[in-house]
Amino acid sequence: MLLAQLLDRAGTGVWAAACVLYFTFVIGLDAGQVGLLLGASGVAGIAGSPLAGHLADRFPVRSLLIGAHLLRLGTLCLMLVVTDFALLLLVVAVTHLGDRGAKTLEMLFATRVAGDRRATYQALSRSSANAGYALGAGLAAIGLAVGTRGAYQVLILADALSFLVVAALVWRTKEPRGRGLVVPPAGPAEAAGPAGPAEAAGPAGPADGTGPAAAAAPAGRGPWRDRGYLRFVLLDIPMHLDDSILGIGIPLWLVGRTEAPHELIPAFLVVNTVLVVLLQLQVSARVETARQAAGAVALYGVATFACCALLAGAGAGGVWGASAALLAAAVLATAAELVRSVSSWELAVRLAPKEARASYLGVAGMAQSVQKSAGPLLLTGVVMAAGPAGWLALGTAVAGLSLVQRRSSLRRLDRLERLERTPPVPAASG
Repeated sequence: MLLAQLLDRAGTGVWAAACVLYFTFVIGLDAGQVGLLLGASGVAGIAGSPLAGHLADRFPVRSLLIGAHLLRLGTLCLMLVVTDFALLLLVVAVTHLGDRGAKTLEMLFATRVAGDRRATYQALSRSSANAGYALGAGLAAIGLAVGTRGAYQVLILADALSFLVVAALVWRTKEPRGRGLVVPPAGPAEAAGPAGPAEAAGPAGPADGTGPAAAAAPAGRGPWRDRGYLRFVLLDIPMHLDDSILGIGIPLWLVGRTEAPHELIPAFLVVNTVLVVLLQLQVSARVETARQAAGAVALYGVATFACCALLAGAGAGGVWGASAALLAAAVLATAAELVRSVSSWELAVRLAPKEARASYLGVAGMAQSVQKSAGPLLLTGVVMAAGPAGWLALGTAVAGLSLVQRRSSLRRLDRLERLERTPPVPAASG
């Protein structure tokens, strides 16, 4: 699975680096059309995660994941021949729908295969994904340097080929029996001690906003009616803002508000990639239980606030001061990513009832998709428009929401633990 993920992200890195230029110079779209195209694909991607989770409760995850990869293979091949904007809009939207669905199914499948070593797998997954993105960006750079129509088409075919190979690798990976996600039940000591919650098999209390039936997920109920879990997903959206801050906020702030040289921008990606590859396993080793994951959410808020504070002051530092502040901000944004990549998924799994975990995780996957659509608009239209005060306000808001998320998650875990320790009520005899 790790090799499959590396190849998948390498293909995605190729496409991410080349798509805007392909649409502009090969298809002939203007900036407004390209923006609409990418915006529509982002909206379509939001539906990919819950749709994948819903289907994963009913069909084998491996088959669905193979189907998602083949869907992306087909739509990318269509891009080579489609030039009409309306049809291209549909093709790109379906591609992104398959992309987000595939990522959710990939984590569902990997969670089942990894079992109780989920945190370790997540760390290895992040490292392989970043290596794949870097490899894809490097391959794309070669094609972009050539700059011909044929070179762009080769890049698209390379991305499509990666999906074909990944589908074959997934097909060769044995899927555990059963369709539900496998998470080992917690023993009595774990349930009572600080090492983590009991298995999320039962309800949350009424104060959680869900009522007993919601967390137990009986027939007819699901994540969309579980207010406690929806609160977690809603609060998880700003816990993914590090992605937009690193990829959009820091580069644009450098260009528009600081004296730092533009040549520094590629260094942000290098810093991020190197630190994730080197440190993700070490961070994962410190976040192995749900309670540790809830505590790590607060660290995410601290790292994000410090990152935003550095960006707020970067404009007043001259060339060297601004460069140092921006590089330090990139390090802090990466630190936030290292924590989030482990804590967010661990909480999403542990806070969901195991009877419908795939559906719940599909809804949890929406947090990242929503952030990818709304995060760039928030940064460019609100935060950077407000200047340094906008960055300070964003950092304060994320830090505050991280504390709310931590408290809310711990309260839900406490209720799940109490339910686990409560003996079942015997059924009344006829």
